[in-house]
Amino acid sequence: MRTAIFDLDGTLADTSLDLLAAGNACFDAPILSAETDRATAFNGGRAMLRLGFARQGRAWSEADVEEGYPRLLAAYEGALSRHTTLFPGVLETLDLLAEEGWRLGVCTLKPAYLAEALLTDLGVRDRFHALLGQDSLPVKKPDPRHLIETVRQAGGDPARSVLVGDSTTDRETARAAGAPSILVTFRPAGIDVAALAPEALLERYEDLPSILERLVP
Repeated sequence: MRTAIFDLDGTLADTSLDLLAAGNACFDAPILSAETDRATAFNGGRAMLRLGFARQGRAWSEADVEEGYPRLLAAYEGALSRHTTLFPGVLETLDLLAEEGWRLGVCTLKPAYLAEALLTDLGVRDRFHALLGQDSLPVKKPDPRHLIETVRQAGGDPARSVLVGDSTTDRETARAAGAPSILVTFRPAGIDVAALAPEALLERYEDLPSILERLVP
């Protein structure tokens, strides 16, 4: 079965505002900004904490990051989808791909329980045959086994799979798994996805079915 696996943050949904709010909950005053830090938000909670600690101008270590991470997750879980929205065309495209026989899955660096809750809030969890988060396996992206197992649990064939993502990590994961990658171009500035040389770029979700057909006929 042909299988399309999606990253979540920055690929299926713009989660940046809720992520930044959770990051700011870990500091005495707001230190992360939607105007400048949306790209960092898509790189995960620890990336936000590192940036926040650096801006405080005091000594910090990775131990501080690990200590703050559970607090960030708790704050995020309490306001998971207040400002988060699917990117335009996502819902319609997922339904069309399902009609065309594609198996669909999500492979994310978000903890699985948060990914499950968020996709449920957004009304699309039932579109995916599998969902694996950063804690679903002993390994995570860019280890190719994270992607390969997501494909397997979705009922697909790794040799006929594609990863749709938005980052260097997604590109490296797909390459290591021997799968083509499609990188979206609408995430915030901070990475030149074209320079990563994916098999395709996605400017709008309406174009995804034809791109997939070309990569996995």
